[in-house]
Order: sequence, then structure tokens, then C-alpha cells
Amino acid sequence: MRHVAAYLLAVLGGNDNPSAADLKKIMDSVGIEMDKDRADKIVSELKDKKIEDVIAQGNTKLASMPSGGAVAVAVSTSSAAPATGGTAAKVEEKKEEKKEESEESDEDMGFGLFD
Repeated sequence: MRHVAAYLLAVLGGNDNPSAADLKKIMDSVGIEMDKDRADKIVSELKDKKIEDVIAQGNTKLASMPSGGAVAVAVSTSSAAPATGGTAAKVEEKKEEKKEESEESDEDMGFGLFD
């Protein structure tokens, strides 16, 4: 990813066809070591291509992939409503138990805050 990020930074900087040397210069400026093979592969794959077109093609491919997240959300929202009421009651019971415990701990010491 760092090689792709360096490539994108070079393109954003105005260099439409960055070379591996350009990527190395960018990565060296922030102290990252460059893998020559990966940089050469990225440069050769993206040579003479507009980065906007490559990103647009990637977005269309991602949009066509099923993610499964939407189905899980739809199922969980329908079953979450009944469970919320029971959960809220349990939380209130726990809060009440904590209050009682704190009062008991004051009695164990033999004095209270306002005694």
C-alpha cells in the first residue's frame, strides 16, 4: 500500500507518469524503505493510464461485490427491538445493586460521609 500511496502522491503533485525513482524520492522523504520490485510493478501496471480512470474502474468492481453487511444489519434491527427492553431493565437492576453495595461499604467502616 505504501508504494501505491507514493504513486498517488506523485500524481497529485502533478507527475502524470511517475517512475520508480520518483516513488523512492517520496518514500525516502518520510523514512520508508522502498521495495524495488513492487515499485517497478506498480509503475509498469499504471504506465500511461489516468489514475482517475483506474480509481473509477475499481469503484465499479467494488460496487458489484456482495458485502453481506446489509443483510446482517437488516436481520439484527428487527430482532434488536424486543431485546432492548429486557436489557434496559437489567441495567437498571445492576445500578440499584451498586447503590446498595456502596451504602453497605460505608456501614462497614463504621462511619458515613455525613455522620
